Amino acid sequence: MKNTLKNQTYIGERALFMSDDLSIFNCVFENGESPLKESQNLEIYNSEFRWKYPLWYCDHVKCKDVTLIETARSGIWYTNDIQLDNCTIDAPKTFRRCDGVKINSCTIKNAQETLWKCKNVVIKNVEANGEYFGFNSENIEVDHLLLNGNYCFDGGKNVVVRNSILNSKDSFWNTENVLVCDSVINGEYLGWNSVNMTFVNCKIISHQGLCYIKKLKMINCELIDSDLVFEYCEDLDCDIKNKVTSIKNPISGVIKVKGVEELILDDKNLDNSFFKIIDNE
Repeated sequence: MKNTLKNQTYIGERALFMSDDLSIFNCVFENGESPLKESQNLEIYNSEFRWKYPLWYCDHVKCKDVTLIETARSGIWYTNDIQLDNCTIDAPKTFRRCDGVKINSCTIKNAQETLWKCKNVVIKNVEANGEYFGFNSENIEVDHLLLNGNYCFDGGKNVVVRNSILNSKDSFWNTENVLVCDSVINGEYLGWNSVNMTFVNCKIISHQGLCYIKKLKMINCELIDSDLVFEYCEDLDCDIKNKVTSIKNPISGVIKVKGVEELILDDKNLDNSFFKIIDNE
């Protein structure tokens, strides 16, 4: 049976260091680093963290209606099996090198450098604002994410995104095995230097996006106000439902598209017989 703490204010470094089997209700963690470091089997409700490193090296944590204010930066690192429901995170650099993260119905007001080098992550109904979200993380499932912030999911591996809006320049760079469905991506230079990307029923707005990709598949997608796309892409299998502004120097594959305003083939070292553009009637 868990021990219960209610209506307490904790001050000082490592206030509840190495705790086990705790239920925490309506508590405030004031100045003092690492209040719950090296703890396990925690349930935290309607509480607030006000200082750095609150949940480091923890295992099996559930948070509901919890707030990390701006000064609770770098809040959750090296922690495994953590679930957050209806939480507010105002602090940057939350979640680093964590395994097993579930974030549901949360707001991450300062998502700068959030979810770095994590694995086995589930994100549902989340609004986040900040750059470099999801850097070098793997095995990620996203459903209904509204993200405002450049460079998201750089270096990601095994990423699935559904029903989301990503306003993000340089999103999905250096990725491997990405699937994006029923989503909107708005930002320059989408997806460079990636391998095995698939977009299904997506609307994409991207200057010079979708370049330097090996194995790119697009199913029933729109490329709106997008120019200089597909440069140095290999193994294209693209079904685009609108007229594209410009396509530049694709290497190989098939592009079905409802017209191209400008086709640019200015690399004399490319054999243009390895790709085909088909009118998508």
